[in-house]
Amino acid sequence: MSAPGVTERLTAFVQALRAQGIPAGPAETVDAGAALEVLGFDDRELVREGLAAALVRRGGQRAVFDAAFDLYFPAGVGVPELARDDRPRDLEQLREAVAAALAEGDQQALAQLAGVAVEMLGGYGAGSGAGGGFSAHQTLDRLQPQTLIVRVLAAIRAAGGGSDEGGEFTDRLTRDEVRRRVEDFRGNVRTEARRRAAEVRGRDRVAKHAIAPAADRVDFLIASRAQLAQLRRAVQPLSRKLATRLAARRKRTTRGQIDLRRTLRRSLSTGGVPVRPAFRHRRPGRPEIVLLCDLSGSVAGFANFTMLLVQALRDQFSKVRVFAFVDSTDEVTHLVTAGVADPEHLGARILEEAAVVRWDGHSDYGGALRGFTGKWLDAVGPRTSVLILGDARTNGGDPNLDAVRAIRDRARHVYWLNPERRALWSTGDSAALAYAELVEMHECRNVQQLSTLVTRLLPV
Repeated sequence: MSAPGVTERLTAFVQALRAQGIPAGPAETVDAGAALEVLGFDDRELVREGLAAALVRRGGQRAVFDAAFDLYFPAGVGVPELARDDRPRDLEQLREAVAAALAEGDQQALAQLAGVAVEMLGGYGAGSGAGGGFSAHQTLDRLQPQTLIVRVLAAIRAAGGGSDEGGEFTDRLTRDEVRRRVEDFRGNVRTEARRRAAEVRGRDRVAKHAIAPAADRVDFLIASRAQLAQLRRAVQPLSRKLATRLAARRKRTTRGQIDLRRTLRRSLSTGGVPVRPAFRHRRPGRPEIVLLCDLSGSVAGFANFTMLLVQALRDQFSKVRVFAFVDSTDEVTHLVTAGVADPEHLGARILEEAAVVRWDGHSDYGGALRGFTGKWLDAVGPRTSVLILGDARTNGGDPNLDAVRAIRDRARHVYWLNPERRALWSTGDSAALAYAELVEMHECRNVQQLSTLVTRLLPV
């Protein structure tokens, strides 16, 4: 890498990836440098793929890599050429140009028009000053490209690209293709806005604050529907990885105390030095798991994912039972088992078929815990580990600490996984700190934290 500044640029790029959770270390950085020496810089997309092959090691990280790559290896600098010269003069001309490019599927024109849109509509503040910048949200809010779909479909039909042959099915395919083009254009606008903002505010700052994190680092409480759907589809691969870790833990923990007699007998062959100690192997029975899950509001996404994950790990345990609640508690083990094949609709099925809502649909921890201990306390025994999933917000009601004590006194372990930040546990109607005095409570805001906790806390 002899080009001036390339080494520094690559190092800063790798540091940005590491800050976003992509574990690129010195070895991967060296591989990336070697790839740049071989590929050169003539073909930007070839450089992108070469660096991705060297630096990306896990699924779900490519979107983060691409966003960072566009910041540190941009397609251009400053105002786009089309925006300097023959550009649309007002918003309506810009919308017509975007509609025409969408109808033709012209990716190069759409990329240029994204730059024009950001230049025309996305600037705010002082523009090039420290207080200014460029906003993709502002650009898209003014341009409204999603409202061009009907106009684009009409243009395609007029050009003969949407004939009547095939009827409704063909029309649906065409509409889906136009929607995909619109979404790709919106992505171009976001990329261009980040590029222009980086020129004003600095690449490192924009990379830190403007790149959306990978799905496994998104807070459950603020994850979009699309991100939660992506996480649910990742249940089976993640469960296989965690099952391997749990099996390794189980293998290590089956080694009990040293068997002194057998160790001394072995040492005779090594001159009395106990080189190979012998152990009394434990043969523990497989533990049981009970989940008690809050399905109210935004907490439901966290609970749904965790239910599916533990159910996918059910072969690691002798028994898995799942209970859900909002303001009433019901057992939903059979629904979770059936829902593994249809994870997208698990929460809706539970809310529809189980008796978890009795009054107004607001969470009632006191009543829910009372219902569990009154009807299903026998599900908890000396081999049972209980996972309580929820934000511990009681809506001002009685937290029913006695019910938690009753569960704790019967169980082998009780862990509370809270998807809220620890700093919020003592705010508003949260009873988290009161519960934390009785049972072990852990902050569990994303899949990364959940994976670590499941591996460390679940018994083997």
